[in-house]
Amino acid sequence: MSEFWLISAPGDKENLQALERMNTVTSKSNLSYNTKFVIPDFKVGTLDSLVGLSDELGKLDAFAESLIKRMAQSVVDVMEDAKGKVQENLLANGGLKDKMKCLKIDLTSFVTHFEWDMAKYPAKQPLVSVVDTVAKQLAQIETDLKSRTASYNTLKTNLENLERKSMGNLFTRTLSDIVSKEDFVLDSEYLITLLVIVPKPSYTQWQKTYESLSDMVVPRSTKLLAEDNEGGLFTVTLFRKVIDDFKIKAKENKFTVREYYYDEKEIKREREEMTRLLSDKKQQYQTSCVALKKGSSTLPDHRVKVTPLGSPDRPPAGRTDRERESEGEGEGPLLRWLKVNFSEAFIAWIHIKALRVFVESVLRYGLPVNFQAVLLQPKKSSTKRLREVLNSVFRHLDQVAAASILDASVEIPGLQLNNQDYFPYVYFHIDLSLLD
Repeated sequence: MSEFWLISAPGDKENLQALERMNTVTSKSNLSYNTKFVIPDFKVGTLDSLVGLSDELGKLDAFAESLIKRMAQSVVDVMEDAKGKVQENLLANGGLKDKMKCLKIDLTSFVTHFEWDMAKYPAKQPLVSVVDTVAKQLAQIETDLKSRTASYNTLKTNLENLERKSMGNLFTRTLSDIVSKEDFVLDSEYLITLLVIVPKPSYTQWQKTYESLSDMVVPRSTKLLAEDNEGGLFTVTLFRKVIDDFKIKAKENKFTVREYYYDEKEIKREREEMTRLLSDKKQQYQTSCVALKKGSSTLPDHRVKVTPLGSPDRPPAGRTDRERESEGEGEGPLLRWLKVNFSEAFIAWIHIKALRVFVESVLRYGLPVNFQAVLLQPKKSSTKRLREVLNSVFRHLDQVAAASILDASVEIPGLQLNNQDYFPYVYFHIDLSLLD
């Protein structure tokens, strides 16, 4: 499962024994996989400031989760031709050991082996400053995400509009990919070539009558250029001075003259625009596959396979797949940016979870700071039983709250939250199912 429960209990002897009992029961009953979740000691400040931080962190938590989900969806959009490889590109950059910072690891491994990043978020700073640093980082990522995705969506929209023009019927679609210079009489003072849409059942009638629809129609000048489900596009050459008369007679016979002027420069411009948009869109994502080596350990090694556009060149000697992948080689700029900043936002989000546990533990259990945080990964279909075990083991921390879980009619004095969100222990939920 990609679900985690992050809980904490006081760090005194009695509650450490309760944690051991919980670990024993959940292990024997195969209810969850549990690991310690180490959180550094922060400069607490006043309790009033902690109350304010608690509210701010709740909002920041929701914002961070929303942001990484939007970024994950953006990866899906960019990798529309390789959606099966999306999850392989939603990784976290290192964070386990200093010497392993260059590794890209899966999100579950990052959470279960979480270590606070002292370089990025110094624990010696006031807690308010740490929260402010995380908030500013996420705000900047969101600003950049909006800008980059807006540019990409504009590119997609322009391309879709051009593609839509080439997918309509013969009355509306672009003809630049159908007609050629040889289909028209050009630069003639007297002659002109028209395009006529003829219903399929009327092909024979057209061939028999088009020369007589008006005077001065060039004999045997018609040619079928294209068809759709309803009819065909034919050429016909005639003298310019009978255009109006020919159009009237054609309409009477249910033949439609499509207004079209062959402009070689305009056709070339349209074709180049389509090619450019297709190229620009494809360059935002270039096939990249990050795969785990078979038989990987808890901290899996990663191998990257890059398929360049065009003819693949031999990789430069002396550089490993990991080095090339870490440099983003073979990836378009948008995908590369999304991967890097998804990782940054995800790492920030897990740090926010740690901050929330710290703040709520101090508010719940008091000073001096003394609590133990534990990360639980519930087994499939065991969440109800696991919750019962936790409530039983930690019932002594808050008798009223524990009772209210069993009896929804019991109100907790002074508590503004819904009773279902409150437990005798500090609890936060982490869900790594980021794609809808």
